[in-house]
Amino acid sequence: MAKGYLAIVFHAHLPFVRHPEHQDSIEENWFYEAVTEVYIPLLLVLEGLVEDGVDFRLTFSFTPTLVSMLLDPFLQSRYLRRIERLIALAEKEIARTAQQPEIHRLARLYHQRFRSLRDAFLNRYDRNLVGAFRRFQELGKIEILGSSATHAYLPLLAVNASAVQAQIRTGIGHYERIFGRKPKGFWLPECGYFPGVGQMLREQGIRFTILETHGVTRAEPRPKWGVYAPIYCPSGLAAFGRDPESSRQVWSSVEGYPGDYDYREFYRDIAYDLDLDYLRPYVHQDGIRIDTGLKYYRITGKTDHKEPYVPERAESKAEIHAGNFIFNRQKQVEYLASAMDRKPLIVAPYDAELFGHWWYEGPAWVNHLVRKMARDQESVRLITLSEYLEEYPLNQVATPAISSWGYEGFNDVWLNGSNDWIYPHLHRAASLMEKLLESQSRPGRLASRALAQAKRELLLAQASDWAFMINSGAMAEYATRRTKRHLLRFYRLSEQIQNHTIDERLLHGWETQDNIFSSVL
Repeated sequence: MAKGYLAIVFHAHLPFVRHPEHQDSIEENWFYEAVTEVYIPLLLVLEGLVEDGVDFRLTFSFTPTLVSMLLDPFLQSRYLRRIERLIALAEKEIARTAQQPEIHRLARLYHQRFRSLRDAFLNRYDRNLVGAFRRFQELGKIEILGSSATHAYLPLLAVNASAVQAQIRTGIGHYERIFGRKPKGFWLPECGYFPGVGQMLREQGIRFTILETHGVTRAEPRPKWGVYAPIYCPSGLAAFGRDPESSRQVWSSVEGYPGDYDYREFYRDIAYDLDLDYLRPYVHQDGIRIDTGLKYYRITGKTDHKEPYVPERAESKAEIHAGNFIFNRQKQVEYLASAMDRKPLIVAPYDAELFGHWWYEGPAWVNHLVRKMARDQESVRLITLSEYLEEYPLNQVATPAISSWGYEGFNDVWLNGSNDWIYPHLHRAASLMEKLLESQSRPGRLASRALAQAKRELLLAQASDWAFMINSGAMAEYATRRTKRHLLRFYRLSEQIQNHTIDERLLHGWETQDNIFSSVL
């Protein structure tokens, strides 16, 4: 009999990046890396668990932007081209490293891995990874949460309630079309909570969401059980709080498992070690070095000297760390259960890209964790958040605190001196969108298309990713360009709609380039 529950949540998101106007897009590589290193490996873990009869429950939140990219035939074909180039590079590496036994062995393993990933993509999943995840939901093994249309940071859009509502409605509509059901839960981008959003979610039929720790612990009145049981907002929305202890053990590269010296070194890729002429067919066509995924060294220590990666040692560590994680959750549950009137729930949400991209051994850790939980102990059971609410439908009512899981727990990452220029434009555009919709009560075919594209451009401009990138300094120029591009297109479309001068050729080009939400706008 379980004494408590563990809900592991993988937040799966990428900004909508699609550039048919370029033969080779650096930014599209974010998507290709995620497919290769995260989503196919996690699917293969789930497949193995089901095939071996292991019972489990996991939760995923897939944002509409990522789902749209995964389902896009154009990006699917470009991904196939990318993985085939990596297979060719690995073959070349096998020949180059013939006199380096330790590295040569790794080159062979990468070649085998890339081939198996290509086979899974084409033959096992028929290019449709979203359909594969949907099947696991239909089997009752995972629960997939909805999210806002373009991962907008909703607290900073709340000046215009209609902007927040449009993000929520569009995201839920997209979910229903793709997954064939309404979502029960909703991932608030960046766990960004503000007063009023609970009511908006409840109006769309959402039962629950997940908040950063202090969003729950600083609720009013203070929750009796902290983050180890959900609270009900006044709107009736259930709010689960993130457990800081389980998060730190996995997420932190300093204190957590990913920093172990036997794990693969993320920052040491052959793209930066080898001669550019040798690499040229496999990096960006302009000669820009981009990660290939062929990384031959382990973390080793806090030193520039890196020892060769040993897969068996890394796999062993993943199993040890899975066991350690379970042990710590058992102790946590035993302590909590002695003080609570219900079985405690540990909610452990993580960015999905940690598992396989930043932490190469992450999928192996998940595999060992789920198997060990089913086989080696009975005190903690994996559960979905919906299942927990079914078992414990009565919970304390409290008003959550304004919160996010960003730096310092509030709005700082998305609103500071580097990126605050964005918001007056977003707010003005949202107000203008309201007026456009009011003035176009019965638009014709062309005006309807232009209105849909204006909505699309505004939704894309609202993505939290752009402010995040500008703040971090990573890809800040690209993020600035994307924000301005979508806003300028929005304003141009709004002017054409008001003046009845819609340029159909221009509109078609924009519809083709940014084709997201074509069936829900």
